[in-house]
Amino acid sequence: MLHHIPNVLSKEQVQYFREEMNKIEWVNGKVTAGTLSATVKQNQQLPEDHSLTHHLSNIILESLGQHALFLSAAIPLDIIPPLFNRYENNESFGFHVDNSIRRIRGSSERLRTDLSCTVFLSEPDEYVGGELVVEDTYGYHEVKLPAGDMILYPSTSLHEVTPISSGCRIASFFWVQSMIRDDAERHMLFNLDQSIQNLRMQLGDQHAEVMKLTNLYHNLMRKWAEL
Repeated sequence: MLHHIPNVLSKEQVQYFREEMNKIEWVNGKVTAGTLSATVKQNQQLPEDHSLTHHLSNIILESLGQHALFLSAAIPLDIIPPLFNRYENNESFGFHVDNSIRRIRGSSERLRTDLSCTVFLSEPDEYVGGELVVEDTYGYHEVKLPAGDMILYPSTSLHEVTPISSGCRIASFFWVQSMIRDDAERHMLFNLDQSIQNLRMQLGDQHAEVMKLTNLYHNLMRKWAEL
């Protein structure tokens, strides 16, 4: 299931990110690609170990920790710190699947990649091409969101970034290990949680039906969660 998560970053934060990124040299994006992915990957990245990468990454992580829709959709156990890429001059990233296990930079800790995330840092009218295309059971989905918004999708999906024919596409990308490994179970919990939130606004927190559904939500979490 794809989820559009709006306003992960404000327009002011996006502008700050862009200004700071212009001050340093980008590197070849193949440095973080797997063996197969490297054959179809043509883009640039901020150096993974640069202090700016760590700084901007922490801003995104802080925002996500307070973003109710993201927390409801991802049910995160842990997040691999965000990285940053840039596409221009006909660069692209052909169809590929993300590595199932990734290491957290600067540590020996490894996470299972359940969800892939892209935060757009360029407005859609700043570039031509560069759509994120995600393939799932229902076909192909083209994604091109406003700067500051994020797309969240299962890491099991084949996906690509189409060639840039003009302009420049800048984004942040990273992965989430969810407490709920199964995408279908995670989506059911998301729908249940959203229904509970709507009922709370209509009926109040102490209404009997709200309490019953909240109890069901937490009991399903107990059944399915992996910690």
